[in-house]
Amino acid sequence: MSSIKEQFNQISPSEFFYRNRDLAGFSNPSRSLYTAVREFVENGLDACDQRGILPDIRLTIKAVDPDKPDPKPYILTVKDNGPGIESKHIPLAFGVVLYGSKFGLKQARGMFGLGATMAILYGQITINKPVTIKSSTDGKISDEFELLLDIQKNKPVILKHKTKEVSKKGLSISIFLEGDYSKAGSKIRDYVYQTSLITPYASITFEDPKGEKYHYPRMINTMPKPPTIIRPHPYGVDVETIRRMIVESQFAIPTIDDAMIEKVRKDLGLSKKNFSFTAIMDKARKRWKTLSRQVRVAIALMSFLKMDFEKLNKIRIEDVDVPNKKLVYWDFGDSTSKSVDMDPESQYYKQLANTVQGETLIAFLTKKFQRVGPTTAVKFAKFAGFKPEKRIGTMTNAELAKLSDSLQKFGDFMSPDSSCLAPLGDIPLEKGMRTFFNPDFITVIQRNASAYSGFPFIVEMGIAYGGDITTRGIKVYRFANRIPLLYDEGSDVVLKVVNDIDWSRYKAKGDPPLVIVSHVCSTRIPYKTAGKENVADRPEIERELKLSIQFIARKLSVFMNKRGQAEAAKKRANLYAKYVPLIAQFCTELAGKKKEPNFQKILQEEKPIENE
Repeated sequence: MSSIKEQFNQISPSEFFYRNRDLAGFSNPSRSLYTAVREFVENGLDACDQRGILPDIRLTIKAVDPDKPDPKPYILTVKDNGPGIESKHIPLAFGVVLYGSKFGLKQARGMFGLGATMAILYGQITINKPVTIKSSTDGKISDEFELLLDIQKNKPVILKHKTKEVSKKGLSISIFLEGDYSKAGSKIRDYVYQTSLITPYASITFEDPKGEKYHYPRMINTMPKPPTIIRPHPYGVDVETIRRMIVESQFAIPTIDDAMIEKVRKDLGLSKKNFSFTAIMDKARKRWKTLSRQVRVAIALMSFLKMDFEKLNKIRIEDVDVPNKKLVYWDFGDSTSKSVDMDPESQYYKQLANTVQGETLIAFLTKKFQRVGPTTAVKFAKFAGFKPEKRIGTMTNAELAKLSDSLQKFGDFMSPDSSCLAPLGDIPLEKGMRTFFNPDFITVIQRNASAYSGFPFIVEMGIAYGGDITTRGIKVYRFANRIPLLYDEGSDVVLKVVNDIDWSRYKAKGDPPLVIVSHVCSTRIPYKTAGKENVADRPEIERELKLSIQFIARKLSVFMNKRGQAEAAKKRANLYAKYVPLIAQFCTELAGKKKEPNFQKILQEEKPIENE
C-alpha cells in the first residue's frame, strides 16, 4: 500500500482571514454588519484624531431590495472629514490585509490594520461587488477607486480610477455586504450612541435602512492631544522582538557600485585617473578620521580583497564572516563564490567586525528603548552579567534568552512613557455623562498612567446616579481606546471588578439607578480575540480598575449619606408640619389665650443638599 505524500503550502494573510473570518468578528450576517460599521467609523475617527480635526462622521445603511427578508444585501457607506488618503496608498490600504498605519507603538482604536480590509473582503465573498473609495487630501480633487481583492495573492485589483472636483477634504467608503439589520440594528444604534458618549468632540449622524436619522452633535470643541509613537519599554519585549531590534541596529555592508566608488573617490580626493589600489589605501590612511562610516567600510573591504575599483566592479560582497574571519564574495567572471581570510590584527578588521556586530549593549539599550539612560544601562549590564561594551550582534541564542529574561527581572527601569496615550480626560468624560444621563449625582476619575508587560495604560471611570436614569440596577458602559465594547461582556475584566464590589457598603442597595462608564486606553489593549470586544483580566489592569471603582464608590457613598440625612430631615419636617399646628392650637385653648404662638420657625425645612 503506497503512502500519500503530505504537501506543505503557504497561504497569504487574506487567504487565512478568508478561511477564518470569525476571528475578526465576521461570523454571521448580523455580527458582520455591526463589525463593518465599527471598523469604518473607527478608521474615520482615528484619521481625524491624528490631525486634530473635529470629526464629522456620516454613516448610512441601505437595503439593496427593502422588500426582501433578512439576511439580505445592504450598502454600507461611511464618510468622514479627515485628511483623506493619498491616491498611491488607497489600493494598498483597502486591498491588502495587514497593510496600514496601526503598527507603531501608540494608542489607536484599530490594532492590526486589517479591520476595514476584512469588511471589504467579507462584502466581496458574500455579494461579490467592488468597494468604492473616494478620497480628497486637499479639498479640491477627489480620487475615486473601485477595487476588488485578489484573496489568494493578497493584493488589490483596480477596476476603475478617476478624479473629480470637490469642495471638502475627507474619505468616503461604500461596500455591498450581506447583513441582518433586523438583528444587528439595536447593537448598531447602541454603538453609535455610545461612540458619541466617549467621543464628545465628534458629530455623528446615522441613517438607518428605513431612512430614520440619529444625530449626535458634538458637545465640546476641544480634542485630546494626539498620541505620539514611542520606543518600546524593556518590560514589553521578548526574545524575538530583541532579535529583530538587533537586526535593525546592525549597520549594513554597503554595495560597492558605481555610486559608491564615486563617493569613495571624492572623499579621498583622488583624480579620476589615480585609481590604483596602492594610491587608494595611502589616501585612506591619511584621511581616515574624516571619512564617513560607509566609506570606511568600503576601504576596509578593499584592504582584504586587495582590489582596485575596476576589479571591485566585477564582484559582489556576500558575507563578512567574523567568527571564521573570512570575507565571502561572488565573482561574476568565474560565476563562483570565493573567500579571503581577514587578518584580525589588521587596523581594518575592527571596522568590519563592529559593522556586522552592531552596537554595544549600552548603545543598544539607550537608543532602542524608552527612558533608559547610560547609568541605568550600565547598572543593567552588571545585573544581567554582560560586559557593557559587548557587541549585540555577537550574542548567541542562549545569551539573547538571558538578555530578554534579565530585562523582565531588572527592577530599576523607569515606568513607561505615557505620551503615546490620549485619554479622553475627566472634564470631557463628565460633560458627556452629564449630557447623556442628566443624573442627580456624578463623579469621575482619571488614574495616573500604569503599565502591564511594558505597555502603558490609563484607566478613566465615571459614575452617575439618579436623575433621568431609568434603568434599575447597575448599567456598565465599557470602552477601550474610545471603542464601545458591546459583545461578550460576561468575560470582560471590567464586569468582573464591578461584580466583585460590595455595593451595599457604599449605600447603593437593591437595584439603584446607577451608571458606570469605564475607559481603558493603551498602546496595546489586551483583547481576548481579534474581534476586540472584551478586555483580558491582566492583574495590573484589574488593580487600576478596582482602585478607580473604589474611589468613585466612596464619593457616591458620601452623596448617599447626605441624601439620606436630607430625606430624614424632610420626614421630620413633614411630621412637625402635621402635629405642631395641632399642639399650638391645643396649648392656646389650654392657656385661655386667643392668639396662637409663632411656630413657623420650627417648620422651616432644612436646605436641600447640593450635588457635589
